Amino acid sequence: MATGLLGLLDDVAGIAKIAAASLDDMAAQAGKAGAKAAGVVIDDAAVTPRYVVGFAASRELAIVRRIAIGSLRNKLIFLLPAALALSALAPWAITPLLVLGGAFLCYEGAEKVYAAIAPHAAHGHEAAIGALPADAQALEDAKVAGAIRTDFILSAEIMAITLSTVSASSLAMQAAVLAVVGVAITVVVYGAVALIVKADDAGVALAATSHGAALRALGRGIVVGMPPFLKVLSVVGTAAMLWVGGGIVLHGLDEFGFHAIGHAPVALSEAVAQAAPLAPALAGWLAGAAASGLFGLALGAALIPLAEHVLGPLARAVRGMLGR
Repeated sequence: MATGLLGLLDDVAGIAKIAAASLDDMAAQAGKAGAKAAGVVIDDAAVTPRYVVGFAASRELAIVRRIAIGSLRNKLIFLLPAALALSALAPWAITPLLVLGGAFLCYEGAEKVYAAIAPHAAHGHEAAIGALPADAQALEDAKVAGAIRTDFILSAEIMAITLSTVSASSLAMQAAVLAVVGVAITVVVYGAVALIVKADDAGVALAATSHGAALRALGRGIVVGMPPFLKVLSVVGTAAMLWVGGGIVLHGLDEFGFHAIGHAPVALSEAVAQAAPLAPALAGWLAGAAASGLFGLALGAALIPLAEHVLGPLARAVRGMLGR
């Protein structure tokens, strides 16, 4: 009896060790995958706050919450099973789908640049594609839907990077790592976004505090500094959309055999890094990112008339057929 009990305990201890090793392995692989996806995560954090700017302060956190829930839905309900299914059944389809998503990011980024340099023409373009909501609630819904669409593309890139990191692991390990990375990145990104959009409220509270002049000065500095910071962040977010979108498309072109154009930013980055006397790694990265961003801007600009004259009317026709 005692021998049997000791044997059972030994088996339980062995199972516990295996489970602990699996958890350690999953954590290590999730950390590695998250590090590889850091560039897209930063882009996601830079892009999202602009969807909240312009709304009443009382709606800011509610909008961030709606977008965060949509982001989790994107990652866990749609992208995680789709990534596993495509990886197992149709791995050839992953790159074309990512290229389409990258092209959409380029279009979104180019549309923001268009709105900045020609606001009246951009307003007409939005009207032509049916992007002008009628009231405040419709505007909020449209902003949230737009943010979730953009998040879907960025999340797809994050999940693709994550999956490439754990491609040699079992299906269960792949699913676990994808879920852990998806949830962790969503919490980090939208937690940071919530802090950014509510920083001015924190500044007002600090400016009115009675707990010292230093805190009041800090609060006034936050209140004064947040509007220009959000403007800069909006510019950075647009540039990041063009950089990431252009990079995705260029990588896809390289995969499709168009090596001259697909590899051009990498070649430029390496050449600049070799020639730069100071901070060669940074200089090379900036050159490659700029090349990808310019390509993304050119591609997005080419897609604007396509969206206005073809895709917009087509979408309205489909909505009409569906009675929406």
